[in-house]
Amino acid sequence: MGAAGPFREAVRMTTNRARKALLLALSAAAVAGAALAGGGAAPAAAAGLTWGDCAPAVKPLPGQRCATLSVPLDYADPHGEQIGLAVSRLPSTRPEARRGTLMVIPGGPGSSGVQRLAQKGAALAEEMDGAYDLVAFDPRGIGGSAKARCGLDEGDRWMMTLRSWPQADGGIEENVARSKRIAEACARNGGAMLRGLTTANQVRDMDRLRQALGERKLSAWSVSYGTYVAAAYAEKYPERADRWVLDSSNDPDPKRVARGWLEGMARGAEDRLPDFAAWAVHPDRADAGLRLAERPEDVRAVIMDLAARLDREPHASVLPGAPGEPAKPGPPLTGSMLLQALQLALYSDGFFPSFAQLVTEASDPQGEPVLPRELAGAMPDDAAAITVGVICNDVNWPASVPAYERAVAKDRERFPLTAGMPANITPCSFWKGGAVEKPVRITDRGPSNILMIQNLRDPSTPYSKGLRMRAALGERARLVSVDHGGHGVYLGNGNACGDAAVTRYLTEGVRPSEDVLCR
Repeated sequence: MGAAGPFREAVRMTTNRARKALLLALSAAAVAGAALAGGGAAPAAAAGLTWGDCAPAVKPLPGQRCATLSVPLDYADPHGEQIGLAVSRLPSTRPEARRGTLMVIPGGPGSSGVQRLAQKGAALAEEMDGAYDLVAFDPRGIGGSAKARCGLDEGDRWMMTLRSWPQADGGIEENVARSKRIAEACARNGGAMLRGLTTANQVRDMDRLRQALGERKLSAWSVSYGTYVAAAYAEKYPERADRWVLDSSNDPDPKRVARGWLEGMARGAEDRLPDFAAWAVHPDRADAGLRLAERPEDVRAVIMDLAARLDREPHASVLPGAPGEPAKPGPPLTGSMLLQALQLALYSDGFFPSFAQLVTEASDPQGEPVLPRELAGAMPDDAAAITVGVICNDVNWPASVPAYERAVAKDRERFPLTAGMPANITPCSFWKGGAVEKPVRITDRGPSNILMIQNLRDPSTPYSKGLRMRAALGERARLVSVDHGGHGVYLGNGNACGDAAVTRYLTEGVRPSEDVLCR
């Protein structure tokens, strides 16, 4: 489909009237959203939440408070063993303007909601202007919540191993052996805590938090994997979802949850690369030594030729030192590591310079390429456990090794930038017990109170996959498409049109009356 494919699809979905003057259309062609859920009334007293100072590691904002919410380890036994979830709140500073609680739902699986609130809370609070208390929690298994574990060796907790990059020749024998080893360790050491890591339980935990906050309804801003959590909540509890924002959605097909998301990264990299290529040939890059080619169409060859060379002859690398400390020797830089660094860089324009520098230094036999921090060391065991736990517990994965070999070979040919990784085998193919319960099916049945927003060139949740969420929701949703690249839209890429659409819906309840395109 190429870089222009998602753009053509956005134009097809957008009416002529909406395209003529989008910023005006967001106001002129808008309709009232869900009714106010209580005006400026304060919530009922929180049940079981004692607010106090947040841990210093959270780096809380002024006024941000933290608490612990008790939830069942197993909802089939609600009065059995309980676990604690880390919860955080940034209260409205204008009680007279307050209309409820806005839940900030992070991506992942495995991202910290408490940390995201600390990172985005100031900008979000300014946009909301007192309309909400802002609330988030760490999903079970991660952050300040009850921890999950698999007891994995350090080598198996590295992003490069959890992502299942094939060998240089396309073989997957090492991936198969490692996937078996990870699945066996998780089954041996994870117990009920690991098996409780599911999207369905995150939805249940979210509703427990709603009850503890004393709210009849919640509003939400969800991002990436969090959009699936939010959509599942709106499906299960439609009467409890107020103003709902899905930012950077993926395909919700219950037969391909997680597996389809991973496969989509191949398409997403292709959609996004032209943005980096245009940046990397700009004359301004020459002074910093970051100009990779003279023409955008040559940048791909520069990257792929270097990746092939690094697979033949890995380059010595260095790891970034802690503040005030020197860098230290790192693992040999291989072609698959370079391509993984590219995937990370495509998430945001702000990452482009560091990746261009990595390419420049790795191209020089005497260079000292500095690895991105995400590739510099092993993930903590709890982060690795939830990364594989949720995707393996949510849905059954195929187990045929020959089928994966064929899929990898085909994917490497179609999408060289990801070298077959998105189609490769994972620990889920050997997961003990399979899916914990039947995945939720997202439907068009329910109130029309969802606003989707999606970049046209997203490397992680590609636009073509976001359209499948849009189709599943039908008249329940409206879609704001943004002519921009990167992962995450609202308050993330500086697109005033897209930001205005989300802010107006959350604060005023006004949604575009039809799907629109922000150029």
